[in-house]
Amino acid sequence: MPGSELLTVGRSRLSPVERFHIRFIERSLEPGRLDRSIRWCQRNLGATWIHVSTSRLLHVVGIEHLPGFDPAKSYVLVSNHRSYFDLYVITTYFVRRGLKHRILFPVRSEFFYDRRLGFFVNGAMSFFAMYPPIFRQREKLALNVTSLDALADLLTRGGIFAGVHPEGTRGQGENPYTLLPAQRGVGRLVHRARATVIPAFINGLGNDIVRQVRGGLAGSGTPICIAFGPPVALEDLFERPGSPRVDREVAERSLAAVATLGEVERAFRASLPMR
Repeated sequence: MPGSELLTVGRSRLSPVERFHIRFIERSLEPGRLDRSIRWCQRNLGATWIHVSTSRLLHVVGIEHLPGFDPAKSYVLVSNHRSYFDLYVITTYFVRRGLKHRILFPVRSEFFYDRRLGFFVNGAMSFFAMYPPIFRQREKLALNVTSLDALADLLTRGGIFAGVHPEGTRGQGENPYTLLPAQRGVGRLVHRARATVIPAFINGLGNDIVRQVRGGLAGSGTPICIAFGPPVALEDLFERPGSPRVDREVAERSLAAVATLGEVERAFRASLPMR
């Protein structure tokens, strides 16, 4: 069962609610009716309402850099992190362009995994895209390696699209183009998975979902701009054995690609007609 090592390693540290949530998603990732149903819901329900809520504000540059999405392969999206909705909006754009993969986004475990309500929010809002859990409690930090390795193993299997933030957490400074340091865990994930890494920079989303949707539907909100670049060149690092140093280099190179796209997005945004 994909990711079952997380339950084994975390047996004494995970709560019953956390174990239930993890076990359910692991089972849903096995080929079968449940996996097919979740994929359909992610593409046809989740992506639809996000598209409707953002399409009037959305501007995209760098489309020519996007790969064709081979259903048998896996992909990792790396992006900056300013809003809770960054990965959802970018991935919805990919879905509109034919992405059929099972979509997964690592998420902090607090609330989404340790509360009963979190299970229902994950299902209703993302159709269980929020996986695997990333723990911040000191006694559970060691589980994060196992958690990301479970995602890497899924990516190796093929047919998975994962969205991650090399910064690890949301940037809250005044300047959206100032990025936080790269986190080595993302490099470990990418190096182990050997998946195609797609860089993106997104700007313009807020964190108030009601205000964001209202402005998007009215077309009166802040323009949302996405800049895409070519897949990150990591082949030389993939040839080297995994190590903390290599993992950090993978993460830093991925984040550097995102930072470069930040300047592309800045110039692109400046060229948009004034509202």
